[in-house]
Amino acid sequence: MPRASAAQRVNVSSKQRNVDTSTLLAPAPVKAFFRVVTSEEARSQLAAFAPHTKSEQIPVLDTCGRTLAKPLISPVDLPHFNRTNMDGYAVRAQDTFGASASLPAYLKLAGAIEMGSEAKRRLKKGETMRIATGGMLPPGANSMVMVEYTEELGDGTVEILRSVSPWENILRVGEDIKKKKPIFPAGRRLRAHDIGALTGVGITKVPVHKRPTVALISTGDEIIPPSRSPRPGQIRNVNQYSLHAMITECGGTVTDLGVIKDDSQAFTQALSTALKAADVVMVSGGSSVGIKDMALDVICSFPRSELFFHGISIAPGKPTIFARAAGKPVMGLPGHPVSALVVFALFGAPLVRMIGGESADTAFVPLRTTRARLAQNIASAPGREDYVRVRLQNAAPNGERGSQLAQPLPGKSGAIFSLVQADGMVCIPHNEEGREAGEEVDVILF
Repeated sequence: MPRASAAQRVNVSSKQRNVDTSTLLAPAPVKAFFRVVTSEEARSQLAAFAPHTKSEQIPVLDTCGRTLAKPLISPVDLPHFNRTNMDGYAVRAQDTFGASASLPAYLKLAGAIEMGSEAKRRLKKGETMRIATGGMLPPGANSMVMVEYTEELGDGTVEILRSVSPWENILRVGEDIKKKKPIFPAGRRLRAHDIGALTGVGITKVPVHKRPTVALISTGDEIIPPSRSPRPGQIRNVNQYSLHAMITECGGTVTDLGVIKDDSQAFTQALSTALKAADVVMVSGGSSVGIKDMALDVICSFPRSELFFHGISIAPGKPTIFARAAGKPVMGLPGHPVSALVVFALFGAPLVRMIGGESADTAFVPLRTTRARLAQNIASAPGREDYVRVRLQNAAPNGERGSQLAQPLPGKSGAIFSLVQADGMVCIPHNEEGREAGEEVDVILF
């Protein structure tokens, strides 16, 4: 369905401007949200328009938190030799069959396997060799007995107190991963233990997407730096600092353009600078429908602009904009701190991660969740998703470990400490009227 142009959405016609001057004394009309979508529709729009950054090759040690630009294939078998998982004695499994504490088997000690050295001597029938965890299994051996089930005797023999099956306690060639098998797909965000897997197969340089550059703009005549004492009507800058940290946490590099006054010319200039400098622009404030909220008008004034949505049916955070300007994604976040930070966590952070190369399948999945029972009823308005802030408490008496309770926290969208005091959020779906006390819910952890 074709979308109206910025002029069709926002402006009035010249005929409409020719009104009686007495109407100028009437209150200005409040603009409506232009295109409200569900959270699911919002996620689809974001995923459909999230251009990836270019790729670069970086040392494997620097890849934690970065997103793969290409699939990785194992260049080798891992392990590339049969090795032991325990300390003990390398054996031929058939030489131990029937062995037990009451009827031990006795094998000749033929030496020891040196760590880091190739085991060349073949193990013969009736022999065993001492071997440490990770040592190379000698030719002829096909199993090992853990040291706690053995005893070395003074005559050069080893008493075996239990039998083992073939390849027991052995990691065989390619058992961890085989040569030419996929390791990770493109779009995977690498974790600390992933780095160990890559070095284990000899990969030292990794193709990753460049970190997305995020331009951050705050708007509002009332916003002042935190170092200043606010006069009545002024508030210290909360969003700029919190969003800066959240963008960094999700892998972005911030270009901070500071606070812009409620002036369309100043905002146009700031947005122009932001679009030239960054992969995506985040605007805090100016996304609602008040008289001075001009973000949408300015965004739509740029070439190659398109409005994807103006409003998400969630609370807090309904007045959210997602658009394209000069071919780049622009997200307008609400001005109230709680709304801004909740919307960024749910939609802004996944957008940054997708631009950084992460797949949509994982970008929208909360990084950490837990299960808990509600401590009290939660009411919700049908037709929107409610994200209720909760504090987690231990439900078991005397400090014992037990099921957690999720205690809803009161607080409006302008109260930042209602977010700080919370451990996470509970989502009430748009088709539900709430949740009852005692019901088990998923908690999205902060």
